[in-house]
Amino acid sequence: MTPSRDIGRLIEIMAALRTPKTGCPWDLQQNFATIAPYTLEEAYEVADAIARNDLADLEDELGDLLLQVVFHARMAQEQGAFDFSDVVEAITAKLIRRHPHVFGDERTLDPAAVKGRWEEIKAEEKAEKAAGEPPMKQSALAGVPLALPALTRALKLQAKAGRVGFDWNDPRAVLRKIREEADEIEEALDGDAPAVAAEVGDLLFAAVNLARHLRADPEALLRETNRKFERRFTAIEAALAARGKAPQEATLAEMDALWDEAKTRE
Repeated sequence: MTPSRDIGRLIEIMAALRTPKTGCPWDLQQNFATIAPYTLEEAYEVADAIARNDLADLEDELGDLLLQVVFHARMAQEQGAFDFSDVVEAITAKLIRRHPHVFGDERTLDPAAVKGRWEEIKAEEKAEKAAGEPPMKQSALAGVPLALPALTRALKLQAKAGRVGFDWNDPRAVLRKIREEADEIEEALDGDAPAVAAEVGDLLFAAVNLARHLRADPEALLRETNRKFERRFTAIEAALAARGKAPQEATLAEMDALWDEAKTRE
């Protein structure tokens, strides 16, 4: 079997993998629920390649992510729900509908207005989708997927609450809330561990809120901080190795001093 640049060939390969008796035993055992974790993992690997500015790896990871789309579409086709072409049609229709400033008459929108119009169109789509369904009171927080990373989900929940007025109008107010949550952690330290852990969760939620008010993505911020920690800790290990030591053989004070040196060099 030869590789191909044709998306149709990829769809054919996926169909072959899912064909009973002649297909792949592992692929045939899968369903939406078992494949979903792989879909999330591949999305993270795409984000990782972007963060590392590794375009060769990004090409590879995008292929892996595309495979996830093809896999889910194939399983839906087997159930008579939809197929890959329906997915393509749906997203192309959505892009045209949500870009009236490109494909319609609204040609004078600036970036802020474009974002606002996008949200308006999404709300209209949501209302149309709900038409004909039994009336029910829906929360302003509805529509934020549970499977999102916790920081990203917190960000989206806060943004939705903010749209209906439940929000601070000053990042300093959020900072005061962070200090308040930190004080509550200190007060809870003499209590049971679950109570302290719950207070830490509140602190993290407040920190996400501050990032939002600063127009920063908390997930991206934490990824960058993780990379910074790795970089500095690796510098500590290298410095200790030059002294013939491993980290577990060094004192905390010694490692702290090396951390400060690594920080200064940056």
